[in-house]
Amino acid sequence: MNSNDNNYSKLIDKYVTGKILVTRSSMPGYEEYCEEIRDIWDTRWLTNMGPKHKQLQAGLIEYLGVEKLDLLTNGHMALELTMQALGLTGEVITTPFTFASTTHAIVRNGLTPVFCDIDPEDFTMDVTKLESLITDKTSAIVPVHVYGNVCNVEEIQRIADKHGLKVIYDAAHTFGETYKGKGIGSFGDVSCFSFHATKVFNTIEGGAVCFKDQAFGDKIYDLKNFGIHGPEIVESVGANAKMNEFCAAMGICNLRHVDEEIAKRKAVVERYHERLDSTDGIMLNKISPDVKPNYAYLPAVFDADRFGSSRDEVFDELAKHNIFARKYFYPLTNTFDCFKGKFDANDTPVALKVSKSVLTLPLYADLTTEQVDVICDIILSCKK
Repeated sequence: MNSNDNNYSKLIDKYVTGKILVTRSSMPGYEEYCEEIRDIWDTRWLTNMGPKHKQLQAGLIEYLGVEKLDLLTNGHMALELTMQALGLTGEVITTPFTFASTTHAIVRNGLTPVFCDIDPEDFTMDVTKLESLITDKTSAIVPVHVYGNVCNVEEIQRIADKHGLKVIYDAAHTFGETYKGKGIGSFGDVSCFSFHATKVFNTIEGGAVCFKDQAFGDKIYDLKNFGIHGPEIVESVGANAKMNEFCAAMGICNLRHVDEEIAKRKAVVERYHERLDSTDGIMLNKISPDVKPNYAYLPAVFDADRFGSSRDEVFDELAKHNIFARKYFYPLTNTFDCFKGKFDANDTPVALKVSKSVLTLPLYADLTTEQVDVICDIILSCKK
């Protein structure tokens, strides 16, 4: 190691005193959360749609700009119970470029996922390939808003209306976003959110369904609460997917600060763009002018031929310095071991290529400019 290398290592050590993970959970102040949960000790109302649950539910309806919303224990149950409540059958068209939950919710409902390829620019469902996948067995489309990028909601709805299909959006990445001034949760028949600890807005664990049809809402309520309608009345068979009061309290606190958190995330994203936009062989995520973004993720796609190093080589170099990016989404859900032999990833070649070249960079509200610069310096050091 020469003197320049040694100075460089010292600079990294100055700003990377511990691990930098791909994300870090946003939390309110300790005292604020303690104050929010104080009255729970008086009421002993811990779950079963208590006052915190109702307060958060009302706050989210207003913040997200949706007609109706119900809270659940996590985002996966929001997806899984939505499909059950809609009575879907047969085949459901979705994308393999997503978290396991999307595909698993389909399969766990006894449905067959049919995978549509993605747009190479924004990584959402390629609507030009959607209609060719529809058969007489298709009952719904489950598109995913990816990294905060919004699907082509107009074209998806046009196709769905033409063929009489339900549309369920996996909106886990788009909390608080608007598209052409309209809350993202208001599109489709249902939009499902995750409030997992890693999301822009979290309730520690949690999720929500946004909808317009009260009959659907009644079914969701039954499915999340055993079908119970009173102390001696159980009208249907349901599961248990209720959000508890402590998670709701965390949501109430975080909702007060979410706009501040998004503003901080914006500054981090802008710094990444300043440092990396002009680098040949790196494509950073672009924001549509029609979208009010939440800066949930910053994916970087590496072209190994032009950049000189592969995604995996960049990932390994960052890890040497205790900086942990994420290969997200890799592997594709249609290549999972649990589905071995059932799907062919070559049917979604764009998704397959992107999954092997994308790296989501560390991004959270408390990430400093100096830390972003170190991350970018390490990435740029990989260019050959």
